[in-house]
Amino acid sequence: MKVIAVLPLCVTLICQGYSTGAKSCKDRCGEKYNSQNECHCNSKCTQYKNCCSDYTDLCDNAGAGGGSVITDAEIKGISETLYTLDSNKASASQLNIDPQALVPNSQTNSQTDLSSRPFFRYLDETSLFSRPTYSALLALLDNYHRMTGQAEDISPQQLVEQETFIKETMSNTKLGRELFAFFYNKGLYASEEEFLQDLKMMWFGLYSRSNNKNDSSGFEHVFAGEVKGGKVSGFHNWIQFYLLEKKGQLNYYSHSFNGPWTTYPDVLGMQFIWDGYFKQLGSAVIGSSPEFDFAIYSLCYITRPGKQCRLSLGGNQLNIQTYTWDKSFYGDGKKFIASAYPATP
Repeated sequence: MKVIAVLPLCVTLICQGYSTGAKSCKDRCGEKYNSQNECHCNSKCTQYKNCCSDYTDLCDNAGAGGGSVITDAEIKGISETLYTLDSNKASASQLNIDPQALVPNSQTNSQTDLSSRPFFRYLDETSLFSRPTYSALLALLDNYHRMTGQAEDISPQQLVEQETFIKETMSNTKLGRELFAFFYNKGLYASEEEFLQDLKMMWFGLYSRSNNKNDSSGFEHVFAGEVKGGKVSGFHNWIQFYLLEKKGQLNYYSHSFNGPWTTYPDVLGMQFIWDGYFKQLGSAVIGSSPEFDFAIYSLCYITRPGKQCRLSLGGNQLNIQTYTWDKSFYGDGKKFIASAYPATP
């Protein structure tokens, strides 16, 4: 009788525990595939449409490698730290801009040149461009064909330049090391090597936006800019903007947003023409270091992929919008970066 009385209770508890575990992602985010489970909680479940019903709530915020859930408050906290650590940002004596015409959102597509002068008045190239992270970025910006539909042919030298950029921005700056420490402590990456390799793939891995050619990457789209369908696509980096304006290849028209920051980095939403191709709203962080841009976009993509990510910079909120590339994958079903940029009102 004792066996009969205890055994059903034990079996019942086991069954209840198993059922809860199999139908929920609680404590299961990032786990390996198990065919015995009724639903799943790894990075491929969205691809195979077999996620548990609470996957989005519990695991979408757990980052690329699973790990613990990262709250909005934690994201704001680490972004403030990164903002403070951006020692390579431009100072007021190194950078002077002239935003000129401010237009309402209803007029951003008018394609009217309302500015009589260049956006950039002055930049101390000697001081800024000699710094390792700036030099590493400059080496990458001329590696791409801006027209989608034209395959990118990445040379061995360009692969070295990619490695150098990641190393200089993430390994050789206190800002980059702080970002890795944040992810490591949250269980998203087991080593710096894993973190850097994931950054390389999500940012520099090639995929096709047009004509089934490997014509694009997250880095090209965000930092260098592209042309698709007769319009500028991407292009959210102030240094690329400066270089092209200096060469006479970019004509600044107006801006529709200017953030609350009174020192660099600042955030603007701009209208401009790039060699005959119009950009209705190109938002960018202005005056920030390459490592800062790379860090905040990576932070938001890893923690809030395909969503808006709320940062705090000097006490002011900045939302970053990221998009995932859903047509091809790398690694264990991971998605490339499609875009990342400041979300302006």
